[in-house]
Amino acid sequence: MDLQTLWFAAVAVLWTGFLLLEGFDFGVAALLPVLGRRTQDRHLMLRSIGPLWDGNEVWLITAVGAVFAAFPGWYATWLPALYLPFVLVLFGLIIRAVAFEWRHSHHTPAWDASWTWVITTGSLIAALGIGAALGATTLGLPIDADGNRLGGAFAGVGWPAVLGGVAVLAFSLVHGAMFLALKTDGPLRAAAGTVARRWAPVAAVPLLLWAGLVHLRSGTAITAALWVVAALAVLVAWARIVVGREGQAFAAWGAMLVAAAATIFGAAYPVVVPSTIDAAFDVTIADASVSDYTLTVMTWAAGFGLPVVLGYQAWTYWVFRKRLTAEPAHEQPAEAHA
Repeated sequence: MDLQTLWFAAVAVLWTGFLLLEGFDFGVAALLPVLGRRTQDRHLMLRSIGPLWDGNEVWLITAVGAVFAAFPGWYATWLPALYLPFVLVLFGLIIRAVAFEWRHSHHTPAWDASWTWVITTGSLIAALGIGAALGATTLGLPIDADGNRLGGAFAGVGWPAVLGGVAVLAFSLVHGAMFLALKTDGPLRAAAGTVARRWAPVAAVPLLLWAGLVHLRSGTAITAALWVVAALAVLVAWARIVVGREGQAFAAWGAMLVAAAATIFGAAYPVVVPSTIDAAFDVTIADASVSDYTLTVMTWAAGFGLPVVLGYQAWTYWVFRKRLTAEPAHEQPAEAHA
């Protein structure tokens, strides 16, 4: 495997890892108004993602950084063409992080309610924006021969962006419900399981449609097989959550995302930004890549640094692996930090 292909695969893995890990805490935060109607349930939901959410966001920084370092031509085309979704993502992530930090610094009903609303709003905005950016990137942008977007600020926000945004948000909502069913106990566990059972088959449709469209445009027999695996994983996830096997359901739902993402990136390869104007204007990894020497240096650096990051995050998940139960209403748990 040449280095350009290796780094394309690395970028795909980083984006998949981000959606897989950040997806459930986006979902938990977005479900706060639905499942967190009681004070103790809101505390429990936020405690479930408290030690994890900020570490999960590292995957986004690393994914965008890898695109910038390995494929500057991709970065130069992609971000200017999608300024609006990315500005919304940054806004959502900033207000979400501030809300996590400030909510647990003081406790009155009005204070808690206000910052809970901000956490939910920021998570919804970020999930929709990231999905919109990835959907528009993989299904096509109106770019010319120089990689410049044609049209106004909203030119890149067409139906592919809408499909991507809905797909990521729908996936995250069910992912968050399955995480809560796995991570918590008591009434919240039962309520989260009900949400997952009811909505899993429906929530998978936008993501499967997105992956299917990319496959139909330029896929292979391998990506067709991956799409089938994704569809079967949905059935497995739904069947296991129905019988109360939350761990198996959560794993199968995550496998659906991994298989769908592999379908999308595998079918897109070697194109990183397809043009809706003319296929001759597509940006490929060969067009966008840095030199082989730079990729070699980056590969060595990643080989040393990546295991440390993965090991630390795996340790974090292991330490906070146990189920949580609601604390008495008079206690004030720290939601944002372990």
